[in-house]
Amino acid sequence: MTRDTGAARAVWLRRLAALALGALTVPAYAPLGWYPLALVSLAALAWLVLEAPDVRRAAALGYAFGLGLFTAGIGWIYIALHQFGGMPGWLAAPVTLVFAGYLALYPAAACAIARSLPASRRWWGLAAAWALTEWLRGWVFTGFPWLAVGYSQVPASPLAGLAPVLGVFGVSGATVLAAAALARVLARQQWRAGLATLALLAAAGLGLGRVAWTEIRTPALPVTLVQGNVAQDMKFREDTLLRTLSRYAETVENAGTRLVILPETALPLFLHEIPPEYLARLAAAAAARGGDAIVGVFDNAPPGSDRYYNAVMSLGSAPVQHYRKDHLVPFGEFIPFKRLLAPVINDWLHIPLSDQTPGGTDQTPLEVAGERVAMNICYEDVFGEEIIRQLPGATVLANVSNDAWYGRSWAAEQHLQISQTRALETGRWMLRATNTGVTAVIDPRGVVRAQLPQFSDEVLVAEVEGRAGATPYVRTGNWAVAGLAIAALAVAARPGRRKPRTVAH
Repeated sequence: MTRDTGAARAVWLRRLAALALGALTVPAYAPLGWYPLALVSLAALAWLVLEAPDVRRAAALGYAFGLGLFTAGIGWIYIALHQFGGMPGWLAAPVTLVFAGYLALYPAAACAIARSLPASRRWWGLAAAWALTEWLRGWVFTGFPWLAVGYSQVPASPLAGLAPVLGVFGVSGATVLAAAALARVLARQQWRAGLATLALLAAAGLGLGRVAWTEIRTPALPVTLVQGNVAQDMKFREDTLLRTLSRYAETVENAGTRLVILPETALPLFLHEIPPEYLARLAAAAAARGGDAIVGVFDNAPPGSDRYYNAVMSLGSAPVQHYRKDHLVPFGEFIPFKRLLAPVINDWLHIPLSDQTPGGTDQTPLEVAGERVAMNICYEDVFGEEIIRQLPGATVLANVSNDAWYGRSWAAEQHLQISQTRALETGRWMLRATNTGVTAVIDPRGVVRAQLPQFSDEVLVAEVEGRAGATPYVRTGNWAVAGLAIAALAVAARPGRRKPRTVAH
């Protein structure tokens, strides 16, 4: 073997190692929740990147890590495209891989930025670059911040205590900083700074995690969350519709709580198609208990127009109120570059009601059952900066979802962990009513207090407390962590001082 062949082999072995490290990071997230694993895998990646001979090879390592992480972590997109979206398997598989390849560009950029910095600052520059690129991934092309590193630390890691201050991207930056510090310690390079950083992060996370950022505003409220378990391939069939409507009506009537929440599009009809007497039946049942029901439905406004919304409406003691989903899923709920892509997409992807209208950013909490409920629908709760639009006015958060699209994958548990992070960031209880799971009640510390088993037709009854006040994250959103990351990178990029030359006399 020649020297050049051996060097090339070493390069590809490092890239394969980075790919494996990315895939091995997935168990750090829900449902397994082995959060220290993220620290270990990222420490190994940091060691590889910091030792990379140039920026290009560092970027390749970051890309390989991201490709492993996203291919293993969001492979469930294939299920949505193929099994329920009707896309042929031979096309759905490469589409899923291409999407993972796009997402991998962000860790590649973070590693490239870090490697471009002066050697002594690369390890903490990597953390700043990672937080910044995750933030960018959260809004570029409408955003997809799923599997942000910070989610892996919620709720058990000491670093989760940073979430109410800097949000999930701040937790991501802290996790990567801890990993890079660990790499420095194990390599016996800048190990004192590494140890100090680890100690400081642990102390900050544990200390901030003990702070009560919000306070109880209203007494405990019993709530009923409904999990209908309607199979995705049966949901829009006429022979299923009557059974679905009857089941949900009986559930609302039999509930013993002031607040009842049904899943996303529980009633798979346009609002103007639902018989008025059926809506009156739900409203009467909720009002009889002095409360309200929140019902998922498609809202066609005005009736018969081509403008329709994924929405919820309240029925009961309070006046009827609506919330319409604003952040839509590309290709699933709207078609980007519609004139260009619609003919192609419609030939290969058959998702019902895939040309929806966004509901607007100025919507307010639903005032029901004595609480102000900040609604969000489906994957809207992935975007923390959008959830806080209704805060601090809202006393409770609520998410209605239908993760039946992803079958028996890890998607629903990952989504639950995301909701846990939103509760922790805002200091609010989070109520999750889903079609097939995970239906759950989450406390302001991000801890799941009660949940239903997936793929079961059940109801969850629990108590929540309305809360008032604002965490630092509610006040600043993601601008604080983005600003800190940019400032840190600006400092890290400054040229180092040159040693004065010795002049012989």
